[in-house]
Amino acid sequence: MSDIPVIGVLALQGDVREHLIALASADAQARPVRRPEELAEVDGLVIPGGESTTMSKLAGLFGMMEPLRERVRAGMPVYGTCAGMILLAEKILDPRSGQETVGGIDMIVRRNAFGRQNESFEASVEVAGIDGGPVEGVFIRAPWVESVGAEAEVIAEHGGHIVAVRQRNVLATSFHPELTGDHRVHALFVEMVRAVK
Repeated sequence: MSDIPVIGVLALQGDVREHLIALASADAQARPVRRPEELAEVDGLVIPGGESTTMSKLAGLFGMMEPLRERVRAGMPVYGTCAGMILLAEKILDPRSGQETVGGIDMIVRRNAFGRQNESFEASVEVAGIDGGPVEGVFIRAPWVESVGAEAEVIAEHGGHIVAVRQRNVLATSFHPELTGDHRVHALFVEMVRAVK
């Protein structure tokens, strides 16, 4: 059996291509995932940034919401960035009408907490478990985590707010490391996938 994990990127909306590139550079076999049968073939999954309400609705339309929940409950490693973080939360503070989450991390998130599109920014973020200095994070209409439960581990903060969390096989960042060329967060996730493969 190959030691190269197969990691999908949920390709309903968002910056799919950048994640595929980042995963490939971190020694994973990366592929887009749109349908339940494609989800069944991967060892782990990235839920990219995008618009969380739209992604939630598309996941429902493509019949992906329940299979996603089942795989997360069964222990499949998942990494969510920005909108992906929102989808991995157990609770959203200000959900749009009909917005659902996959769950996986015992946390409450606030959508668009860092401001609108024109208030996007880049910042250096110290992430626990990642060597080599701070990670460059791009924050675009980014959420932050208001609170976490006992099992969730806060691994990064910025400006006094929680911006990265891990709970067992599930990882989430409110920023986009895939847009910077620094693929260390993806490498951490690939190792998480390899550990349970």
